[in-house]
Amino acid sequence: MTPAASPSLGTTDAVRHHDPAVRGFASDNYAGVHPEVLAAIALANDGHQVSYGEDAYTEHLQTVFRRHFGDRAEAYPVFNGTGANVVALQALLPRWGAVVAAESAHINVDECGAPEKLAGIKIHTVPTPDGKLTPALIDQQAWGWGDEHRAQPLAVSITQSTELGTLYTVDEVRAICEHAHERGMLVHMDGSRLANAAASLGVPFREFTTDAGVDVLSFGGTKNGLLLGEVVVVLDPERVSNLKYLRKMSMQLASKMRFVSVQFEALLTGDLWLRNAGHANAMARRLEAAVRDIPGVTVVRPVQANAVFALLPREVSERLQKRYRFYFWDEHTGEVRWMAAFDTTEQDIDAFAAAITEEMARQL
Repeated sequence: MTPAASPSLGTTDAVRHHDPAVRGFASDNYAGVHPEVLAAIALANDGHQVSYGEDAYTEHLQTVFRRHFGDRAEAYPVFNGTGANVVALQALLPRWGAVVAAESAHINVDECGAPEKLAGIKIHTVPTPDGKLTPALIDQQAWGWGDEHRAQPLAVSITQSTELGTLYTVDEVRAICEHAHERGMLVHMDGSRLANAAASLGVPFREFTTDAGVDVLSFGGTKNGLLLGEVVVVLDPERVSNLKYLRKMSMQLASKMRFVSVQFEALLTGDLWLRNAGHANAMARRLEAAVRDIPGVTVVRPVQANAVFALLPREVSERLQKRYRFYFWDEHTGEVRWMAAFDTTEQDIDAFAAAITEEMARQL
């Protein structure tokens, strides 16, 4: 019997409900899907493939990730970043275990208690001036082993690039991993913007992950041009195991996984990841340069990836928010965060900077 032909794509009743000319600076998640990623999804769409990760695309994805992270790397696609972090942390910790993280870490601030609620994981937090942990800061919470009254600090989680837009150098990551391993602790890296970090550092992924001693990684794609999906990457299978069970138990196993996997193939096989991240970083630097000399605007953190943090009068920010979407980072100080994405253009940046100039002039 001859298989039925794939149905042709005809007209659709879908209606566009947004103006594609409108730009925002609230999050790189606001951007659409890169055309090369959309093309990859369409490529994988015809015919049938085995579900739940036994498809040809997910099989090939292992080769793609090993090219970037080493021959022992194991890739487990999941739906989103919170899911990736929850699955990865469960793989590192027993039920009585705790993770040491920066107070500003996404797992502590922006995941609605998912690590605690869904995985039962205690987070020992440490205040940091720049979003970065150090061996000395880790030691503020790395104590109490053998004390049954304290959740045991058995893992460290760092974010690259950090929630404050800063970067760990290769040596800083290595120092943290060596320090943690000496204390019997494992290391997780939240890499939702890992591509932005690699583009800024100018080094391969492996140099500040696998080779530096990181045990498990949450690798981000959504913020760098994908429709959806992240990948939990086991870098040291001798230390981290049972991901296949934890992923399913955590409701992160996609039935049509080929559509997640093929996106990462499109992103990582060539240089799309670097083009997208490098461009977003460059647009953030352009924005910083454009607002640096506007009276009353202060860029308060180094621009090392694709984020700009600034202070300006609250009423100015509130007026600007009626023209462009962005978030207050600190409601108490009025600090705001502006994010650039892979599709942010120079014209977008210049128009936004001009709007800031106009609103500041109204204030003076």
